[in-house]
Amino acid sequence: MTSAPAISLKHLLLPREHGSWSLAFEPVLLVLLVAPSAAGTALALAAGAAFFARRPLKLALTLPPTDPRRSPALTAAILLALTSGTALAGAAVLGSLRLLWPLLLVAPFGALFLWFDLRNAMREAEAELAGSAAFALLPAAGATLAGWPIPAALALAALTLARSVPTVLTVRTYLRLGKGESTNALPSLAAVSAAFTLVAFLAFQGLVPSVAVALSAMLWTRTGWLLSSLRPTWPARKVGIMEAVLGVIQIGILATAYHLR
Repeated sequence: MTSAPAISLKHLLLPREHGSWSLAFEPVLLVLLVAPSAAGTALALAAGAAFFARRPLKLALTLPPTDPRRSPALTAAILLALTSGTALAGAAVLGSLRLLWPLLLVAPFGALFLWFDLRNAMREAEAELAGSAAFALLPAAGATLAGWPIPAALALAALTLARSVPTVLTVRTYLRLGKGESTNALPSLAAVSAAFTLVAFLAFQGLVPSVAVALSAMLWTRTGWLLSSLRPTWPARKVGIMEAVLGVIQIGILATAYHLR
């Protein structure tokens, strides 16, 4: 009798989409650096637990009941969900429940992402955009918990949104071009151009540091390069590493700029 396959902790918890790490945790790290608070730290813990709960939840809901991997997946999903819920309650207690109103913006995107994920449509553009948007909007909640006024909190979330959405479209288009598939670069260029315009407007209004405009211009140049005839022939992993490095650079510069204001 053949023994059933075991499930490793890595397979149980870690998402297969490596790019999701950067786009999920960049906004969380940024808000912890520029708007630190005990309530914000609890919110970050809630977000992290929710991120890692995704895969075991999917396994628990999609594996057949007789599969021995289903039980540990269900246990992990429940424990992480409880951790996320407890941390979120802690954020409400340490801060204030009314200050968590930006989560009303996060919830629809998170629900849409989960809907796609449970239907094995994670690689659809809509799924990736929904997931990145959900995490990109989290800084607004972290900032309000730290006492920031609403315009500044929303502007911080706009910065991370202006980073995430064009990045998803750019990388998707680049990878399709690399495979020789027919694709349209216009949505990616339009998104990164709109992001640059938004960041420039926010900087003009004094809601974000002026250096954010230069960072947005850097991302525009990145998109133009990757989608041009001069683009490199890199595998997905190398592009992901480049994006992670760009994310770290952006976080470091923005965090410094915010603290110098």
